[in-house]
Amino acid sequence: MIHHHTPVNRYIDREKSWLAFNARVLQEAADEKVPLLDRLRFLGIFSNNLDEFFRVRYAAVRRLSLAGQTGEKLLGGISSQQLLKDITEIVIEQQSESLRILSVIEQELQQENIYIINETEISKEQENFIKDFFIQKVSPELVTIILNDLDEFPLLKDAAGYLAVKLVIKPKQIKGPDGTLIDDDSNKKREVRYAVVEMPKTVNRFVVLPSNNDKHYVILLDDVIRYNLHNIFSIFNYESVSAHMIKITRDAQLEIDSDQSKSLMEKISKGVKERRIGEPVRFVYDQSIEKDTLNFFLTRMGIDATDSIIPGGRYHNRRDYMSFPNLGRYDLLYKQNPPLPIPGLSLDGSILNKIKEKDYLLNAPYQSFSYIIRFLREAALDPKVISIKITLYRLSKNSQIISSLINAAKNGKKVTVQIELQARFDEASNISYSEQMQREGINLIFGVKGLKVHSKICVVERVEKGKIKRYGFISTGNFNESTAKIYTDVTLFTYHQQILKDVNKIFDFFDVNYRIHRYKHLFVSPHYTRSKFYKLIDREILNAIAGKEAYIKLKMNSLTDYKMIDKLYEASREGVKIQLVIRGICCLIPGVEGMSENIEAISIVDNYLEHSRVYIFGNNGQPEVFISSADFMTRNLDERVEVTCPVYDEDIKKELIDTFEIGWKGNVKARLHSENLENRYRKRPEEKVFRAQLETYNYYRDKLEVVYDNF
Repeated sequence: MIHHHTPVNRYIDREKSWLAFNARVLQEAADEKVPLLDRLRFLGIFSNNLDEFFRVRYAAVRRLSLAGQTGEKLLGGISSQQLLKDITEIVIEQQSESLRILSVIEQELQQENIYIINETEISKEQENFIKDFFIQKVSPELVTIILNDLDEFPLLKDAAGYLAVKLVIKPKQIKGPDGTLIDDDSNKKREVRYAVVEMPKTVNRFVVLPSNNDKHYVILLDDVIRYNLHNIFSIFNYESVSAHMIKITRDAQLEIDSDQSKSLMEKISKGVKERRIGEPVRFVYDQSIEKDTLNFFLTRMGIDATDSIIPGGRYHNRRDYMSFPNLGRYDLLYKQNPPLPIPGLSLDGSILNKIKEKDYLLNAPYQSFSYIIRFLREAALDPKVISIKITLYRLSKNSQIISSLINAAKNGKKVTVQIELQARFDEASNISYSEQMQREGINLIFGVKGLKVHSKICVVERVEKGKIKRYGFISTGNFNESTAKIYTDVTLFTYHQQILKDVNKIFDFFDVNYRIHRYKHLFVSPHYTRSKFYKLIDREILNAIAGKEAYIKLKMNSLTDYKMIDKLYEASREGVKIQLVIRGICCLIPGVEGMSENIEAISIVDNYLEHSRVYIFGNNGQPEVFISSADFMTRNLDERVEVTCPVYDEDIKKELIDTFEIGWKGNVKARLHSENLENRYRKRPEEKVFRAQLETYNYYRDKLEVVYDNF
């Protein structure tokens, strides 16, 4: 589809493009074809994403604006003040849309005999359960603060939900002329007290109530608390009490101080603590709250109109819907496809021996993440293995990766872990893992001053016939068993000695940062990635000019780097055919005559989160294929340690090209990126339905059948 007008801008605004991505998540929640309980989950993801957006992106633009900077250079031609206004408008609209979708889902749940009720709809038998549940489970966890007499307003945490409570106290009683007690009305104003109740994180937000028929009843924790307000405030002689939810979001920028005497671990611990007192950037409230209560909170918290003050519904923190109970109704969820084995690679025998013969690719969650754990477990026990080196970014709660590494250290292997303490919102968890690993004698490297380490690499050294041989894997995703069930990522297992020599050099660079290494095979940010990709794009341009077939196929999470976008525009103008599969932010405008008519761009948002990064260059009929930890974002190219790895094995190359093509054919969950951010679905009426993620699973399943048929 080619536009014949010249766009006002050469780029789409990054924040608005991100909001358009979140609107795609909301489309999933609205989609009648998505199973009901999964639609609730998408609402939760939408809400969670929005929280993070405010804590990070909105906060950054707000900081520019408060510093009196218009930031037009940084923001691609729009002033920070205008952008804040635009964002707030879009968000208010999306919020009300999400509430509308939620009420539709709740009605449909009722047709499935699932009722989400509030505190006014409780039956007699449920009443006893709720009172008991409150006393046993909720009350001991509650933090309740009476606010009137406090000199300093308590610090409200930005992840928690709060009920803002207003108590109207009964007037004192005096004896009337006839001796009966009457209200003292000499003071017409009733005394009012305000309080805040913090909802406990330790209790599931959704309380499943007992039921004696085939109906399921669920009540929100907020309403359990509302129902039991009297239990909390009975010592006050009040005539009325009301509770409305409020929620605050704070600026999550870590201020890391430059005190040389402190370790990075101490500094980040301190930064995470200070994040709690970050400036408020958004205040959401239940729009039925009384004016005086709202004003009391806004005034006491020092929130004014320059902060985003957003009227919301009765319930906030809708991210909790991500863990709505399934109530045993698997018919209302996507069918879970079990992860498949990798053809030819067994979880029984030695993985290292297999990898020695040929490279293998793991495409999770279509295939089982267990191979990575298995590889580390084997290396931990193998008497010939002398060392394991790995980078860790985000880890799961009870990480099997960590326990495998500790196991290796106990077996006398030299284990080196580069752990990124600045993985946003995972800092605290990574610090506690670091302390645990240090106790077990694992050698920890905390990254490189000024650079986040985002690469996903591992190398194992094994002594064979007196020589050191290396085995390893390179991935597009985090080594995290939990997210591996929902994020699509590819991992290459290899025995390629030259590639692994490069991987080893990266660990040397972590150790000694002032030596910049040369790499024969890998592209490593911040030094080489950008220039290497420019070279590959230039080669396609030369091929196009020479009249040869020239194409570029890129799959990534985000494309925001203006120089990289300009390079792709240049390639398009010279006739290079470009296909982009970009899940999240896309600042490039495709299909504009004279600028990008040879570029098409889609986003796939479905049951799995598309996370793998695969880059394919036509190279005149001899395609070159790369997997990478880096998106085409300025920070990934210039400010982090990222690794892009070439794929040399012909079968794996073909597999990555095949799965790219499957994604490209998608017409159910694929939307077109466009300048007006309308998220149009890409479905041509005459086409057969083709759902990319399902077809990818079928592709891997069919591969297995072929292998088994050959036995």
